[in-house]
Amino acid sequence: MKVSGPQVVFGFGAHSDIGEAPELLRMARQADRDGLDLFSLSDHPYLGQRLDAYACVGFILGCTQRISGFANVTNLPTRPAPVLARAVTSLSALSGGRIVLGLGAGGLWDRISDMGARRLSPGEAVDAFEEAIVLVKMLSGGGPPVTYAGRHYQVNQIDPAPVDPPAVWTGSVGPKSLAATGRVADGWIPGHAADWLSSRYRASRPLIDEAAVAVGRDPREIRTVFNFPGRVTSRPLAATRDRDGRWIGGSPAQWADELTGAVLDHGAAGFMLFSPSGGTPDIESLARWSREIVPAVREAIRKENG
Repeated sequence: MKVSGPQVVFGFGAHSDIGEAPELLRMARQADRDGLDLFSLSDHPYLGQRLDAYACVGFILGCTQRISGFANVTNLPTRPAPVLARAVTSLSALSGGRIVLGLGAGGLWDRISDMGARRLSPGEAVDAFEEAIVLVKMLSGGGPPVTYAGRHYQVNQIDPAPVDPPAVWTGSVGPKSLAATGRVADGWIPGHAADWLSSRYRASRPLIDEAAVAVGRDPREIRTVFNFPGRVTSRPLAATRDRDGRWIGGSPAQWADELTGAVLDHGAAGFMLFSPSGGTPDIESLARWSREIVPAVREAIRKENG
């Protein structure tokens, strides 16, 4: 299933070590059968115990039929944009378009530099991030050879892959990277699992919209997809949010009400389930998410939209 269109998408996120590979494959196959749209994997190549995000995404796509995958988000400084473009377009060709490019400017620079990547200042990292999005799109979609001379990336007479450009969703946090998202990206995943009621979201989303308008884009083209941790309980909770306003969880009906409101009242375009601590959800919660919560939200949205 391609996820570049206007439909609201639902998925789950995982942070999986090598020993957890069988369980991750089991979860992805179950999610595929149950009709989820997406799975995501964190990308920390400096962690030796962690499964490599792109090797894992490719393997899972080969084991499934409909679900799409992405790195949430790609550690760009360790994956140069021209090579990343080849990886993503190849995964798209092999899977029938079931790939999203999740992209970040880089965060843990001590570990990134331990991998041999050049340490960048925050401003340089965002400049490289924006260049990378532009270049990945240029190296997709077919057409004449591409020559690009940026500050951080240069290619000379490189043929673009004859594959549609991937949707690019960013994990932007700072003002400069949020503006870059508005100019060149297709989606945004708010950092720190901030949701539509958070002050972080309310302060950040206008920066994306203003930057989009400044370059002649419709801000609605940039989708907001939320990483959303929480508990799925058998019975309703007295309160579904804590004193700081963060989502705790609740019964499937409480989840469905919350997410339906996020879509209809706040323009949410997608949700990735995580455990209450922000890790991989357990398989029972994933089943209730995909079999009870997600269908209820889809049906409520369908009824509202006629």
